[in-house]
Amino acid sequence: MVLLRSIIYWLVFCIVTPIYAVICFLILPLPKYTRVKIISGWCHILVWSLKVICGLRYRIVGTENIPKGPAMIMCKHQSAWETMGLQLVFPPAVFVVKRELFMIPVFGWGLRAAAPIAIDRSNRGEAQRLLMEQGRDRVDHGLWISIFPEGTRIAPGQRGKYKHGGARLASSLDIPVVPVAVNAGEFWPRNSFLKYPGELTMSIGPVIQTTGRVPEEVTVEVENWIETEQARIQGAGPCFPDHGHAKA
Repeated sequence: MVLLRSIIYWLVFCIVTPIYAVICFLILPLPKYTRVKIISGWCHILVWSLKVICGLRYRIVGTENIPKGPAMIMCKHQSAWETMGLQLVFPPAVFVVKRELFMIPVFGWGLRAAAPIAIDRSNRGEAQRLLMEQGRDRVDHGLWISIFPEGTRIAPGQRGKYKHGGARLASSLDIPVVPVAVNAGEFWPRNSFLKYPGELTMSIGPVIQTTGRVPEEVTVEVENWIETEQARIQGAGPCFPDHGHAKA
């Protein structure tokens, strides 16, 4: 049943995504904020499809912690789910991505329209300059910034190395950080075709101020909150290590 539902979901994905790619190409002349708002509809459709087709529901904890002004979201990254789920919960936000992703046919259209902060990681000095320059531009346009502080997807129950780049950017832009914990990888593992039914949790922590603080101090506070919260919400899904890998 899990296999069949996952196949149906991917069929929906393959139908919806090219349509949105064309929409993204057409809306390129629009303001960045408007484009991101429109593109978030893709996320709504796919998360709804996961719920209806795969039985993958979600609950959000801590929405009262979301501030009014632009901020930086620092989220645990376990699955592709949170790249979509964050767009459902927070105001329009952009991600930091590798510039070469723009070169991918069709997908690159949508990515460019979503106004991400695009950097060349092979040139560290230039990447830092673009990070600051584009970050200021996005915030000035009323957009939030989303960053996965560990830099990549981390398996449930594990912890990666938290990098200081996000905190450094937030401090330079004088915006607060909102830490987010999520256990989506227990239902939709990294690079997995299968999506398992259940209820995942996204937990939003209290705002962490960056004004007058060194980035390393902010990163430690973000890491402590996320990892403490991860320990609290983990173990609910069939793909958590202690449970073994769920069967289709």
